[in-house]
Formats: sequence, structure tokens, C-alpha cells
Amino acid sequence: MTTRTKTWISLPVAFCMVSLGLGMRLYLVGMQEGDNVLTSDESVGEGRTGPNRLVHEKSPYLIQHADNPVDWYPWGEEAFQKARDEDRPIFVSIGYSTCHWCHVMERESFAVPEIAAVMNRHFINIKVDREERPDIDQIYMAFVQASTGSGGWPMSVFLTPELKPFYGGTYFQPQVFANLMGRIAEEWDNNREAISSSAANVIDQLTKMTVFQRSEEVRVGEELLDRTYQWHQSAFDAAEGGFGGAPKFPRPVNFNFLLRYHRRTGRDEALEMSTLTLRKMAAGGIHDHLGGGFHRYSTDARWFLPHFEKMLYDQAQLAIAYLDAYQISADPLLKQVARGIFRYVLRDMTGDNGGFYSAEDADSSISHEDPEKHVEGAFYVWGHQELLEILGADTSLFSAYYGLGEKGNVEEDPFGEFTGKNHLSIVSTAQQVAAQQGRSSDEVEAVLEEGRRRLLEIRSQRPRPGLDDKILTDWNGLMNSALARGYQVLEEKEYLEAAEQAAALIAEQLYDEESGVLKRRLRGGEAAIDGLIRDYAFFVQGLLDLYESSLEGRWLLLAMDLTEIQNGLFWDADNGGFFATSGEDPSILVRMKDDYDGAEPSANSVAVLNLLRLSQMSGNQEWARMAERTLQAFQSRLMASPPSMPQMMVAVNFYLDKPKQILIAGDKDSPDTQAILREVHKRFLPNKVVVLADGGPVQQRLAPSLEILETLSRLDGKATAYICENYVCQLPTNEVAVVARLLDQ
Repeated sequence: MTTRTKTWISLPVAFCMVSLGLGMRLYLVGMQEGDNVLTSDESVGEGRTGPNRLVHEKSPYLIQHADNPVDWYPWGEEAFQKARDEDRPIFVSIGYSTCHWCHVMERESFAVPEIAAVMNRHFINIKVDREERPDIDQIYMAFVQASTGSGGWPMSVFLTPELKPFYGGTYFQPQVFANLMGRIAEEWDNNREAISSSAANVIDQLTKMTVFQRSEEVRVGEELLDRTYQWHQSAFDAAEGGFGGAPKFPRPVNFNFLLRYHRRTGRDEALEMSTLTLRKMAAGGIHDHLGGGFHRYSTDARWFLPHFEKMLYDQAQLAIAYLDAYQISADPLLKQVARGIFRYVLRDMTGDNGGFYSAEDADSSISHEDPEKHVEGAFYVWGHQELLEILGADTSLFSAYYGLGEKGNVEEDPFGEFTGKNHLSIVSTAQQVAAQQGRSSDEVEAVLEEGRRRLLEIRSQRPRPGLDDKILTDWNGLMNSALARGYQVLEEKEYLEAAEQAAALIAEQLYDEESGVLKRRLRGGEAAIDGLIRDYAFFVQGLLDLYESSLEGRWLLLAMDLTEIQNGLFWDADNGGFFATSGEDPSILVRMKDDYDGAEPSANSVAVLNLLRLSQMSGNQEWARMAERTLQAFQSRLMASPPSMPQMMVAVNFYLDKPKQILIAGDKDSPDTQAILREVHKRFLPNKVVVLADGGPVQQRLAPSLEILETLSRLDGKATAYICENYVCQLPTNEVAVVARLLDQ
């Protein structure tokens, strides 16, 4: 669910854009849905018949468009060469398989033969899955945002045959889109030189946007953390939680910062802002109360009516946020929600090979009898009569708890998609319902549990939302981190085993140790697309969390190997920081740097924290210097807009601290080693590292730069902990109670 785009087009404003002529400029600004400027010659005609080239692709999003009458190409040299040979502009449509408005534009425009005919006649048309190719999406999204003031998907961009953008937008209604195609084709024929000149200028502007002037010294300090916290204070919604108004996105990186700020400063409000938001989200309709997990975002300010797609990266990051908050607050609700996320992912988002799927769609068929009619949220909402048939006499109690009504409970529904429907959102407590219904709280809880079980059973028989079953290295890395944390906090061996199985899949099928190449996507047995900085950074983070959970040395060794490869491919030796791409793909015209922590953390933020952790674990001071140089590279942006990079502030927090180095001399699987490790994991200790000294491959690899490992010994033959800062250690101990006391100091 999103607000529908207006039926006129706003012209680019931020770049020195192509001058399309005063007549066209006025025309585009005033163009409305009912207008039709296509000539009669262009209003008729047909698109192609039969599957197009996308039928051979692996991306579920591209395959969704394989039967369009549009003559689609995947991103690649075949399309580029045809554009050059025929001197035609390129139209690029970028989206993803679970994008609701991508589906809408596909049905309204790309599936319409008359519109497809115009597209095929005048343009080379390319489809891009932004999840497979965030490097392509990043460049053209920067252009669209800078030129229109906003962005989103589906993204529609017009390029020269040299791939330089000259016009862009997001979703267009069908008549507007058809008219736009015709007018841009006309301008291409009549104003080619102006378009080419301005498109070249756009690339120059984008390149300048990527230049980071590195400061000569690091000046990030406590004051920067304080400013980031103060922004969260000012933006906080004290009634409903979250930061800002509708639509509300979870943005877990905010919790990562706030919970660490609370630990650093003791400020209770930082914790309270996080826990209130997490509780409100857990009660709201953004949370799937039957199947577990979270939808993408809430269309309102109270977390009630979501956009129904479910993304793997949301599940991973939110699970960590709930676990971290639980460790600090001991609120059992937070633990329960985290368990629900893991149940959902392991049940519905995990392949037979152990990899984690990417997403579930917002849309689904309304019935098995009418499979072609897709409606957003159809899988999740309920009619009152349906509830009566399933819940019977318990409907009243269930409705009092979840705010359900005879006429439905969705009040703000501008498109009428949910008229008369109910969506589950907790509006009362079991105690309040018990008092209203004259029943005990235990009885109410039992009725609610049974009701949820029945509804989930019935819901599982509905047509399921579409599943994007591609396996992405970066998102699997995030889920590895979440499951590793789940094992640490909840001591569920199932979580660790699932994380290790997924990590092994990436290591064995997407990483070629001999060539040193990490691939990005696995689907249908095909590993493809060279990894980006985000793949290396997110996967390395997952490997470090796995190592600290299991003390299995292979994960740390692989993390170190991949970090070396990452640094060789993406490091900016001149200015510090990491480029998003390796620079080896000539179709990527600008090497950009991630610098915004949004729905996902930026790769630079994650890479910095990885380097800081690894330098503490290995004694490799070069990695520490690279982390510091990255902070220098982003220093001006951090100071200008601290809240835009809360995950980088997590790294700053680690950098400013004296992390605890917890060195354990012992055998990985011995009960005494595991007892020490459990004591470590009981606490929220974000600025710490754990290393096992067992004489094995890890110790041998680290020995040259971390000589202290050779001096560690076991007291009385038992696993022994050394709690250190800057490798100055407290007296060693093999007593768990003493370990606890030292960790709490």
C-alpha cells in the first residue's frame, strides 16, 4: 500500500537537465491521465507475441515480465549494442518481484499491446531486478531522486545508448506513460544534441556526488554520538513509537544505535524509545500475529495497516533488535517476538539447500478458483462471517483483543481494497478482555492461542503470496547474524545449525576459493553476478557472529580471507572508504559509495565495524587503520547529518570504546569452554570480541600478529578465560562466577 502517484509529471530540478523545449516542458507539467497525444498511427499496433528474452532469466522479477508484449532485454551488452546500432534511446524499468506498484504498472502498461507497440518502436527496453543488481539501481536512483526530489519502485529511466540518463521517474499511470514515451521519442529525433550534452553533464554531476574529501584526522567523538541521540529524541513519536510520521518504516539501524548509546551512557530514554517502538510494532498490524515476522512498513502512524510484502532483510535486522532489547530489559514479549520471526523464516523462507529466500509478495490470489485476480493483503485479512465460522463462540473474545468488527476495522483505505475486512492488531490486554468477558486471564490466553492456531491453519490453505526464492549473499549474511544472535541469547541449537548451513551453502556454491571470487545470487543451481561490497561486508559480519557463537575456526578464517579480497576489490586507496563496485563492469558508469543507513545498513558502515572487530581479534593494525580512514572519509557527512548514518555511529561507538577482548584457552566443544561462552552471551556486550586459543588453525593464523595467544594456558587443565582491554588482561580464571564479575565491571 502506497499513496498513488499524481497523474502529472514533475520535471527534473536539481541537475542541469536536458532542455526539452518550452512546448514540451509545459506539456509534461500539465499532462493528465485523460490526455492522449499519440498520433493515430502510434495509438494502434501490437506488441510482440510469445515470451520475450526474459523467459531465459533466473530472476523471479524478470520472469514475471517474460510474457509481456514488450520486447524486453535483460541488462547486458546485447541490448546496449542494439541501441548503439539503431541509434535508439533506452528505457530501463527497475523493480523487484514483491513490489506492489511494480505489479500495477506491469498490468496497466507493460501488458497492454498498444503501449508495448510504442515502446518497441521507439526504445530498447530493459528490465532490471534491483535486488540482483543494486549497483545499477543505485546510480539511476541517485539521478531520479536528485532530479525529481523523490524516488521509489518501479523506477522508470530513459538513457542514451551510452547508458547516460536524461529523464526519469517512478510509477506512471498508463495514459501518462504512453504519452511520455511518444513525446520523449519525438524529442530524441528533434533535440538529440541537447539530450546527449545534458546526459553527459548528469554523469559528471553524479561523479562529483561520490567524491569524499578525507579529513586529515579523525574528529568523531562523544559529541557526535550525542547529536545523533538528540535527533532521535526530537523525531520520536512518544505515543506510537517510531521516528516521524506516516508511512512508518521499522529502520532497525536506529535501534542498533540507541541500544548501544544506552549502554554507553546509561540514558534510560534511549532504551525506552527502542522498547516502546518495538512493543508498538509487535502489537500492530505490521506484525504477522499468526505466522510470525514483519511486513515491510506501515502506511499509517500507528503501525496498523502495512504494505504486506515480507523481506528477509527486515526479518534479520528486527530479530536482532528484539534480541538486543530483550537482553537489556528482560521483557519476555521481546523474546517471544524474536522467536516468532525465526519460526517464520525457518518455516517459510528457507530452501531445502539451507539458503534463505529473499521475500514474499504483498499480493496474492483472492481464491484458488480465481488465480489471476491478485489483491494486496488477500492472504492476511479476514471477513467477519469468515471469523464467525472459524472461531464460533470465541469470536467476541478474539475480536475484543484484536480490534475486529462486523464491518471490518480498516478505516483508512483510499482504494477500497480492504472494505469490510479485518486485519489483526492488538488493541487490548488479556487482563482487560478477561475483565470485560468475565473470564480468567489464563482462559483468555488459551482462547487466543487456540484461535490463532485455527486461523493459521485456515490461512495456510489460501493461495500463498508469490515467493522470491533467489538466495542473495548479502541478505543471507544478515540472517546468519540474526540466527547466531538468536543462539547466543536464546540457546536454541536449531538457530545455530540453520545459520551454519546457510553459511556453508554460500561458502561452497557462491565462493570460489581458488579464484577468490564471491558471487551474489544463487537460483536454479546457478551462481551468478560478481559480489558487491555489500555481499562481502554483510557476509563477513555473519561469519564473525557465527564464529563468536560457535568458536568454529573455519568461519573466522573465511571472514579474514574475504576481507582481504574485499579490500583489494573495493578499497579507495586515495580517499578511504569502499566503493560499491569493483570497477570491472564497464556498464556501471559511476563507482559510488554507500553512505546511507536506511532499510538496510550501508556497506561502508558494516565494513568499518567488521574491520574494527577483526583488528581486535587478529591484532592486524592495518585493518584498524583502514577503519579509521573510512571514518575520516565519511566524517563530513557524519557531522552534517548524523541521523542519516546510525549504523556508522555504531562503528563510531566501537571505535571510541575500549572493547573487551575475551580470550578463551580451551577446546571448542568442551563443557567448560561452553559454560564460559554462555556466560559471555548472557550479556548485551556489543563492544567485545571473542577468540578461542586451542592451538588450531585460527591460532596459527593469528600468532604472528597476536603473540599473546601463544602465552595463554589452561588453569588446572580447565578452560580458562582471559578478559582483556588492549590485550592487557585481568588475572585468568576458570570459574564462571569470576568471569561474570569481570564482564560486569
